[in-house]
Formats: sequence, structure tokens, C-alpha cells
Amino acid sequence: MTTTAPRLGNALARLLILAAALLGTLLAGAAPASAHAALTGSDPKDGAVVATAPKEVNLTFSEQVAMSPDSIRVLDPAGRRADTGEIRDLCSGSVVRYGVGLRAGLPDGTYTVAWQTVSADSHPIAGAFTFSIGAPSTTSVALPDQAPGGGLVGTLYGIARYLSYAGFAVLVGGGAFVLACWPRGASVRPVQQTVVRGWLTLTGATLAMLLLRHPYTGSGRLSDAFDLAGLKTVLETKTGAALTSRLLLLGAAALFVAVLFGAYARRTDPKEKKDLAFGLAIGGTVVAAGIAGTWALAEHASTGLQPGVAMPVDVLHLLAVAAWLGGLTVLLVALHRAPSVERSAVERFSKVAFGSVAVLAATGLYQSWRQVGSWSALTGTRYGQLLLVKIGLMAVLVGIAWISRRWTRRLTEPSPREAEGAPGADETPSADEGSGAGGPEVGSGTPDEPEGDPRDEPGASDGPAGSVDPVRAAQLARQRAAVATARRKRERDADPERTGLRRSVLTEAAVAVVLLAVTTVLTSTEPGRTEEEAGRATTASGPAAVPDRPVDIRLPFDTGGVDGKGVVRLSLDPGRTGANALHLFVERPNGKPLDVPEIKVALTLEAKDVGPLPVAPDRIQTGHWSASGVQIPMPGDWKIQVTVRTSEIDQTTIDKNVKIG
Repeated sequence: MTTTAPRLGNALARLLILAAALLGTLLAGAAPASAHAALTGSDPKDGAVVATAPKEVNLTFSEQVAMSPDSIRVLDPAGRRADTGEIRDLCSGSVVRYGVGLRAGLPDGTYTVAWQTVSADSHPIAGAFTFSIGAPSTTSVALPDQAPGGGLVGTLYGIARYLSYAGFAVLVGGGAFVLACWPRGASVRPVQQTVVRGWLTLTGATLAMLLLRHPYTGSGRLSDAFDLAGLKTVLETKTGAALTSRLLLLGAAALFVAVLFGAYARRTDPKEKKDLAFGLAIGGTVVAAGIAGTWALAEHASTGLQPGVAMPVDVLHLLAVAAWLGGLTVLLVALHRAPSVERSAVERFSKVAFGSVAVLAATGLYQSWRQVGSWSALTGTRYGQLLLVKIGLMAVLVGIAWISRRWTRRLTEPSPREAEGAPGADETPSADEGSGAGGPEVGSGTPDEPEGDPRDEPGASDGPAGSVDPVRAAQLARQRAAVATARRKRERDADPERTGLRRSVLTEAAVAVVLLAVTTVLTSTEPGRTEEEAGRATTASGPAAVPDRPVDIRLPFDTGGVDGKGVVRLSLDPGRTGANALHLFVERPNGKPLDVPEIKVALTLEAKDVGPLPVAPDRIQTGHWSASGVQIPMPGDWKIQVTVRTSEIDQTTIDKNVKIG
């Protein structure tokens, strides 16, 4: 075994540890896939107090969602079902609305509407709000703390998503590297093992996602992964169809790999090999594009703006990523494990990588415009922030690739010994000596096994003729191995170009691992454009509020103390002069209720020098405060001030102007 093998093992181990740690951090720090479709309205509204019981509850979403019989549940103050369980499709044109009927004769009190569904880009979403009949009341409804797509199932599903991207990149990029850059690599065992492991990883991850899909979008219980009825339901969805199609295409990919490392690797006739390479290139491209299309079919590209353009662009983006990062992985393995790599092969891959970067830049620019939409969303939404991180990592990766390209150019220049024809210049194996490709080779080229027979050494045979002393033979074998190892180390250290290329490629691979982890989290994060549109739809912005309508505003706050950040949602119903019902919902940044010791409200009409009029709401439940009979003496632009205290010493006052009829 060469001295580079332990180095590769350590390096790959570090890469795997880095990938696992980073992916765990990203998955733990990210809210589970949420609000890719957003609830933009409801009837009754959140926090509304209605005089008589409505006949049904309607929900309006920003994009199409998949509804099941239990997607909308209405619970009375005691936690019992108050709905009929019959979901009505009320969609019309671009308006996505669904409703559920309520039972007759509902008593007064506060009702909770809990909803859970799957958005068109395959991610589970859920939420809850309350409304009251007659007057607010206490409620014993306890909603689950776990967000949709969270918990152990969400973590496992996220890991499977990451592994599926990684397996796709290695499978497609590795095959492309062999066909386009290094045909002799088809017969190199470490390269074969790497590409096959890419296929196995993608296949295993796809099967895991198919089994986890039902609990991921539903109960969240790992045991439900083996529920056949749930699996049948998944297969009837768009995501289930995409995952099933991917498994079928992976069968074709297995045939491609078998031919590439079988019949193609054994071909010796140049014309036959060229013809077979052409067929493999065409078939492999079709299969790779089909597999990439399964992501485009089920995720962000299939919804929102211009899906007819976005889906093929997404396929190109994924293929470019695979050609670059997958080819880089196989090149790294070849540089460390294969006996030799032709310098011309490294140069060809450098050109492929450059073309891939150009495609990534063009497709990434379009995807960024489509998913972010505005400069404010680029910095003010989680999707935009992750995109900035991805762009930064891409810039670092391109910089390292430029360094690798410089090492490649230096490798293609003949050394002084080669240029002068000095003794030893002809020792490097040529393409005609079984390499299958032209050009000098990168790597030691030294066989792993020491030459000679132990019995040829003096003293190896101490017994009768033909007998071998095994102790002496083993000792001599160790000595020869040590000499060969020292020689290979000297040869490697005497070639700084090769050493520099290996190190730069290893650094590239390390950054690529991080980049792939960020991309995985990015694909499960709500697009910035959707988040901003949902925010505009659900927030009445001060003076633009419509008279004689309930006032609904959001007030972010930060008291500066521990657990001091959050949002106050304030509703003033009916939002006109006279008596009004006031509801305040205090939430953490992740949307969960926040229990605060005190909250106060004051209303001021500065134009008429009226106020401040104090309001002391009562605590209804965790994060919910309410006050009835709040008097608005005259119409105008009122300043609503909310004081939030999160501890004995930490408090802040936030305000907003709204027009009240």
C-alpha cells in the first residue's frame, strides 16, 4: 500500500466528520421546512370575536396545497372537534381557498383552528389561530410543540436529502469524469468503487425518503414509516411519484455503471471503444437529466413564477453541480489512490469545471431572482441570508479551483529532465503502455507490491532445498516494503506540482462538502419572495388600513434581555369608533407563543391631542392577551403603543400608526 492511502483515509474521515457536524448544526439551527405556502387569510380572522357561530371556517393560502380530511380541525374550548370533517375546495382562479363546515349549535367561547397540509413544493406546513363566538373564554386546547417536519423524523429526512444530493453528484459527475476526461479510469478499482458508492448512496437515500415521507408530512412518528396505508397515500402525491421515478431511473443508471466499468473498460479496439463511449454519453446524459428532473418536478422549481422555465433551468443547475463536484470527488480519489492519472485528464477536467461554473453562474442568477425577488428579501429573510452564504462559499470554491487550475497548467509543462531528455525521463509510463489515454501521468506510478521473491534473498532458505524460512522471509518483505515506501515518499516530495494539486483539490472538496450542506438546507427553506408576499398579505400597514375593518398589525420587539426578542400581533375588532375587542398574541421569532410577565397598550390621537388612552389587557393563555370594550372616541390616525416586559428589568415600547374609521 502506498503512503498516500493513510493520508486519504484521514482526509476523507475529516471531510465526513465536517459534513456530519455542519449538517447537524444547520438542521438543528433551522426551523423545520415551513411556510413555503403561506396562510394569507381566514374567515373568521385570527382573534376575531363574532356575535353568532359561523357555518364554516375558510382558509386562504398563497399557493396550491394538498389537503387531507384532517388538514383543518376546529376545536371547542374543551378541545373537542367542532367541525364536520368535510373539507370543501373553494379555489377560484388564482385564489387558493379551502373550508370546513362547523356543527350546529356551538356554544359561546374561544375556538382553535389547527391546520396542517403540504405545499406544492413538497414541504409540510402547519399553523393555528383562534376566534371567539360571543366573547373570549379560556380554552384547554393544547397544540403539539413540534413543528411540521421536525423532530427525529425531520432530522433523518434532512440527512437523507443531503445524502441524495451527494450521491447524485458522485454518480453523475464520476461517470462524466471517466467518459470525458479519463477513459482509463474505467478500469481503476478505486474509481469504480467511488461511483458505485454514489449510486448506492442515492438509491438508499431515495428509499429512506420514500418511507419517511408519510411521518415527515403527518404524525412525525418514526414507527409510521412502515405504515403501508401511509405509503400508498404518499405514492399518490407528486413527491411520491418523483421519488418512485427516481428509483426507476436508478435502475437504468445501474446498467450504465455496469457497462462503463465492464464492457467499456475491457474494450481494446479504439473504434469500438469510441462508439461505445458515444452511446454511453447519450444514454448517461438522458438518465442523469431524468434523475435531476425528479427534484425539479417536486420542489421549488415546480411552483411560483415561470415554472416552465424554472424546471429545465433547475435541471441544468443540478447537472452542472454534479459535473463539477462529483468529478472533483473522483479526481481526488484518483490522485490519492489510483496508480497514476494522466496530466491531460486533469487538464480536461479543469475545462469541464470551468464550463460548469459558467452554467452555475447563469442558472443561479435566474434562480436567485425568481426565489428572492427583492434586495430587502436578500438580507431580511432566512432564504436570502442562506443564499448569501452559498454565494460566498461559491466564490471561495472558484478561488481554490483557480489555484488548482494553475497547478494543472504547471503539470502540463515538461520538467527540465523531460525537456532535455535526461536519463530517467522515459521512466514515466506512456499512454501506449496500457493507459488508454495520452499524456504523462500524475501519481507515483509505483506498484504497491515490492518486487522480487523473498526466497531470492540470501538467507531466505535455511532448510532443505526449496524450503523457505517464513520468519526470515517476512523480515525481508518488511525491509523491502520500508525501502519502497521511503522511495515513493522521496519521489512524491520531489514533485511539488503534484503535491500542490493534491492539496488544492482536497481543499476544494472540503469546501464543496460545506456548500452541499448549505444547499440542502436552502432547498427546504421558504423562498424570500414567498415570505415577503405572505407578510404583505397578512399585515395592514398603518394608514393604508381599510376603514371599518379589523385592525391587524405586527410589531417586532427586542427588550435586550434573555428571551427578549419576538413579535406582538395586535388585533382591534371591528376597528372603528366605539367599543372594540383587543387581542394581542406574543410570539417568539420562530412563531411559538411567548409567555411574558406584563403587556400594556396605549392609544393616542396626536392630531386632536387625545390620549394616551391606557388599556390593560388580561392574560387568556400563554402568549394571548385580550381586552373587551376598548373605546375609540373618534376616527383618525391613531398611534398604538405596546409596552412588553419580558423580565423584572427588561422591557420596551413599540408603536405603529393606524387609521381607524
